[in-house]
Amino acid sequence: MSECFINSPLGITKITGTTEGVSSISVLNTNVPTTDIIPDELQDCVYQLEEYFKGNRNHFSLKLNPQGTDFQKRVWKKLATIPFGKTISYLDLAKRLGDPKVIRAAASANGKNPLWIVVPCHRVIGSDGSLTGYAGGLSRKQWLLEHESPYKQQTLF
Repeated sequence: MSECFINSPLGITKITGTTEGVSSISVLNTNVPTTDIIPDELQDCVYQLEEYFKGNRNHFSLKLNPQGTDFQKRVWKKLATIPFGKTISYLDLAKRLGDPKVIRAAASANGKNPLWIVVPCHRVIGSDGSLTGYAGGLSRKQWLLEHESPYKQQTLF
């Protein structure tokens, strides 16, 4: 398993994977040194994340290999279909999975998403529009949603 640590606007990002694909991307709450030489199998992921943060990418095309239960993988696959700049509710997510009663299980799987940003769990919000539950912290979730918003906040002065 290869790993690297890169800078992002939201903190140090850890990426792990093999030739089978990227298995995890996470933002850290600690400061660790960044990686000087990116492993070959992670270079495309680093490149695409850098493009995303620069505002030059709104879709990822990476070979992914996340580890999880069959249900979690179904949820993560549904998350990947949420369009850039759009949000859905946890209830919408459960309905897309075919059963509104799985809302809690879907929310739990959403919270265990190992592929930060690439599988856009940050695009799932409360039914009332609130920014609820985000493993990376609500301030990061808000930043990501604003970054993806087609309506950029203008300054008055």
